[in-house]
Amino acid sequence: MLVFAAWFIALAASLAILFIGEVLGQTPCHLCWFQRAFMFPLAVILGVAAWQSDLFIWRYALPLAAIGGAIALYHWLLYAGIVPEPITPCTESGPSCTDDAMLILGLPIPALSFITFGAISALLLQLRRIST
Repeated sequence: MLVFAAWFIALAASLAILFIGEVLGQTPCHLCWFQRAFMFPLAVILGVAAWQSDLFIWRYALPLAAIGGAIALYHWLLYAGIVPEPITPCTESGPSCTDDAMLILGLPIPALSFITFGAISALLLQLRRIST
């Protein structure tokens, strides 16, 4: 059940990312791209693990979730102004993480990404606890 929950979160996040980029046409910034690079594989490997009832998937998925979460945390800290580096668009016509279009349900996309990676990590840590 924990693997299925982690997969569902990763799949929902991946589909949301694709919707924002492909349907809404919001080009991701560099840090968003790095976060995607860690979320997309999670959706695939957690799906296979859920199908195969692989309780040891935490060994492979937890590093992906932790690194993705670290990038999301850094991105969120930049967004919040805690890290004193201004966020600028990646290109002249590219996105800016300070736009109101980057808010979903009142939360910035980097915060949602961090929460998502954190939820997946928490589920995988619980899976680790019961599988060893």
